[in-house]
Amino acid sequence: MFRYLSFCLVNPGHPMSLERLTQDPRVAVRRLGAANEGRCVVYWMQRAQRGVDNPALNTAIEAGNAIDLPVAVFFGLHPRYPNSNLRHYAFLLDGINETRRRIEERNCAFVFRPWPEHDLIAFCEEVHAALVVGDENPMREPESWRRSASEKLRIPFWTVDADVIVPASSFPDEEYAAYTIRPKIHRLLPVFLHPLSNPEARRGWDEKNRPAGRELDPERLLDELPIDRTASPVAVRGGTTEALRRLDDFIKNRLANYDTGRNLPDRQGSSELSAYLHFGHIGPHTVALAVRDSHAAQAAKDAFLEQLIVRRELAVNFVARNPDYDTLAGCHAWARKTLEEHASDPRPHLYTESQLESASTEDRLWNAAQREMMLSGRMHGYLRMYWAKKILEWSESPEAAFEIAVRLNDKYELDGRDPNGYAGIAWSIGAKHDRPWAPRRPVFGSIRYMSAAGCARKFDVKSYIGRVDAMEQGRLW
Repeated sequence: MFRYLSFCLVNPGHPMSLERLTQDPRVAVRRLGAANEGRCVVYWMQRAQRGVDNPALNTAIEAGNAIDLPVAVFFGLHPRYPNSNLRHYAFLLDGINETRRRIEERNCAFVFRPWPEHDLIAFCEEVHAALVVGDENPMREPESWRRSASEKLRIPFWTVDADVIVPASSFPDEEYAAYTIRPKIHRLLPVFLHPLSNPEARRGWDEKNRPAGRELDPERLLDELPIDRTASPVAVRGGTTEALRRLDDFIKNRLANYDTGRNLPDRQGSSELSAYLHFGHIGPHTVALAVRDSHAAQAAKDAFLEQLIVRRELAVNFVARNPDYDTLAGCHAWARKTLEEHASDPRPHLYTESQLESASTEDRLWNAAQREMMLSGRMHGYLRMYWAKKILEWSESPEAAFEIAVRLNDKYELDGRDPNGYAGIAWSIGAKHDRPWAPRRPVFGSIRYMSAAGCARKFDVKSYIGRVDAMEQGRLW
C-alpha cells in the first residue's frame, strides 16, 4: 500500500506534520480518518490521464478505502499550457471519455471542469475534501501549480510519481549520464516493477451528493477553448484502448527485431507509444511488464526496456533536477565551452526559423523529417537527433539553435513539451548525457556530429523520403 507515494505536502497549519506523513503513510491515513471532517478523497489528475494502472489513482482509492470515504477524480482543463496547441488538445480529448468510463467502473466519480472552472482549490472546498492526491510532473509549470496548491490547501496533499517505474525522488541529484543512473534503477526495479493492483473504491457516491462535472463533448470543447490553433490535429487516435492496441501490435510484430532495427525511421523501429506515454493514456508499468513477459528474445527486450526505463527516467531526472532543462545553459560546462570556441565558425548555410519550419533547406532528408513531424505529429528518435544537430549547424548561435529546436519540437510533436524531448535536444545540441568526441569539427567542436551520409548507412534514405512524399499526398494515413 502506498508504495509509489513520493511526497506529502501539508499546509504548515495542519495538525498532522510532514514528518509523520513521510514516516508511515498508513499511520497518516488512520490519523486522517480520526482528525478530518472531510467527505471525500480527491485525486487531481493531470499527467496520468488514465483509469487503469495509475499509481496515483490507486493511492487515492486505497486512502479512501482506509478511511471509508468516496473518491472524486478531478480533471481541470487549462487552455494555455505553455507551447500547447490544437493538435495536443485534440489528442488529449480524444481519450478523455474512455478515461472517465474506466474511472467510473472503479466506483469513483469523474469530474471534468474546463477553463474557466478548472480551479482545484474551489473544487476541494465544494466537495469538502479530506485529502488530495496528485500525480507528479517534473516540468516547470505543473510543478509550480503543485507548489501553489500545497500552499493554498488546508488539508494534506500527497503526490505520486505515476509515470515512471522508479519514482524520481529516488534520485535527489542530477545524474551525469545513463551509466550513472542505470545501476541505481536496476537495483530498485525489483521493488517497483510489479503489476499494479487497480483496486475499486468500496464507498461509492449516491446521486444526491455526486459532484457535477461538465459534459464531455470533445469537438465542442475544441471549438470553445481559447487555444493556439497554429498546428492542426493529426490522424492519430488517443486513449488507453488505442495505446494498448499499439502495444499489442508492437509486441507481436516488431519487438523481436528491436535490438537491430530500432534506428530504422519507420514502424519497424518504433513502438509508436511516445505520445500515449506523454499524455498518460498508458503507463510505463503496463508497457514494461508486457514487454518483459513477452516471448521475444532477451536482447530485443533488453534494448527496448533500456529506452523505456533507463533513458526515459534519465530524461525525467534531468528535467526534475536542472532548472535550465530547456536552454543551452542546462548542458555540461565542457560542451558549452567547445560550442563557444566555435561560435564564430562559418556555417555551411544559415536558415531562418521560418525556413526551417517550412522545410525549405537544401537537405532533402532533413526536410522530409520536418515534414513528417508537421504531418503526423511524430518523428523517429534517430532522425530527431539528426534533425536537431542540423539546426545547430545552420543557426547563428548554439543558443538560438536550442531555442528553435524546442519551439518546433513542442509545436508539432504530439509528445512535445516532455522531458524526453528536452533531454533529446540537449543531447543533440549540447551533448547532455554524452561525452566529448574527436576530432573537433567546425561549429560542433567536440560535440558528436551526424551527417546525411551517416544516416544513409543506417537506413534507406531515398525510401524514407518517398514515404514522406506519399504521406504528404494523402496516400499514407
